[in-house]
This record gives sequence, structure tokens and C-alpha cells, in this order.
Amino acid sequence: MITIRKAITKDAGVIIDFQQKMAWETEQMTLETDIITKGVNAVFGNAFLGQYWVAEEEGNVVASLLITCEWSDWRNTNVWWFQSVYVLPACRRRGIFRSMYLHIKHEADKQGVAGLRLYVETNNARAQKTYEALGMHSEHYKMYEWLKG
Repeated sequence: MITIRKAITKDAGVIIDFQQKMAWETEQMTLETDIITKGVNAVFGNAFLGQYWVAEEEGNVVASLLITCEWSDWRNTNVWWFQSVYVLPACRRRGIFRSMYLHIKHEADKQGVAGLRLYVETNNARAQKTYEALGMHSEHYKMYEWLKG
């Protein structure tokens, strides 16, 4: 049985590990442990930065994600962004992300959030199919970015 819950500070270690694994898996990028540790802990220290959610199975965290807010002046409410989504490879294709998505969508509805958004690495076709199966689409906007480094 999968349980979805807001992450707590003691989950930081597993979230850090998941983020390092995801960065390598998706972009062959090695994240500096000191920086990612500070980044994850910053979220736990300041709810304005976002909120982590985890999926647990038999007491073990098997997936995590980060929700951040974007203010929409057009809608006079927030849009939630899914970020840093990671599911352990052995647990994929079992509906864990779907459960997390539906749980968070329900929370968003209760809080009057305008919508849910995410970005996905361009070549990650498997994740794109998962998001499309949940009713999300990428037809409306194209994302551009500038990132240091």
C-alpha cells in the first residue's frame, strides 16, 4: 500500500539522494552534495520556497517531488509546479506518481489553486507519456530558460 504525505525534515537525506540520482539519470549531471543538501534543507526551513511530498511503501520512501508556487495575477491565485519528481526505478510503472499527482491535485482543488504545471527534460519520452495519460498537455506554452552554469 502506498501512502502519500508531506515530507518532514527527517526525509531530507532520501530526497537529497533521489535528486542526485535523478540528475545523473536524466542529464548525466553530478550535483554537489553540499549545494543540494543546503537546497533541500532550505525548503524545510522556509515553506515559502515550496513543499516536498513523498510516497511511502512499507515504511520506506519510494518517491518524492517538490511543489513550488507561481503567482498568477490573471487568476488571482497560485499555480503549483511539480519539480524534482523521482520514483525509485524498481517502483516505476506501478502508479506511484499517478497517486501522488491525484493526491496533490485534490489538495490544490481544496486550496483554490488555479492549476498544476511541470516541465520535463525534452528527451524523457516515458515521463511525457505519463503526464499526458494524466490529462496534462504541452500545447499551450513553450518554456525558455537561462540558468547559470
